[in-house]
Amino acid sequence: MKNILGIILLIVLAAFIPADNVHTRFKPPAGYTRVAVAPDSFGAYLQALLLKPAGSHTKTYTGSIARTDAYTAAVIDMSIGSQNLQQCADAVMRLRAEYLYQQKNYPAITFNFTSGFKCDYVHYANGYRYANERWVLKEKKDYSYPNFLRYMNLVFSYAGTLSLQKELKPVTNPNDLKAGDVFIKGGSPGHCFMVMDVAENSAHQKQFLLAQSFMPAQNIQVLQNGSPWFSLAATAQIPYGELIDTRYLKRF
Repeated sequence: MKNILGIILLIVLAAFIPADNVHTRFKPPAGYTRVAVAPDSFGAYLQALLLKPAGSHTKTYTGSIARTDAYTAAVIDMSIGSQNLQQCADAVMRLRAEYLYQQKNYPAITFNFTSGFKCDYVHYANGYRYANERWVLKEKKDYSYPNFLRYMNLVFSYAGTLSLQKELKPVTNPNDLKAGDVFIKGGSPGHCFMVMDVAENSAHQKQFLLAQSFMPAQNIQVLQNGSPWFSLAATAQIPYGELIDTRYLKRF
């Protein structure tokens, strides 16, 4: 009876404890306030992403501790699959696609392969499969979440930093930096970071949270460089920290 009462108490308490997400775990630095985002926007989605318990390690798709673990401020509670697919650009595309899928904005879920082939989710969900740079109807219509994840694995297999960089639009005014922006440099290797949240002080100086995946495929991690809050004013002492620069700032 005591065990049953204890379980009931935990369930009741859980109902009153706010979910631990990007917004609740990371308070703005002293003197800064969080830049407001519109409800239902991509930025709002990123702030609401659930996190694994504090202290969780960043792990690779095989379950081993990732080599980037030392830079972990938090780990996003999102699947990474069992293959070496969800790497840096893939994580950015996954976050964007997850948001659009949640919004049921299926026509907007589309990414180009490095070859230039347009791989849109609607074709895939309607049963078409990729074969030699064209769509071939092979399956039944399926808009389920498991099938969405299969679509994402297809995208991860044929797209990367080179293709994603071409799709994104340059942010010409760094003062306009906002959640959902991407620092990206295409190449082999290339790399990219997702801006998760932005805070600003009275002088309109900005600090921001960043997330990434890496090679081999790993959890999407919120990064830290002594502090989880980064700035354009100083080069971050993390791998590819030189990309945190207005030259590489782009947007969906």
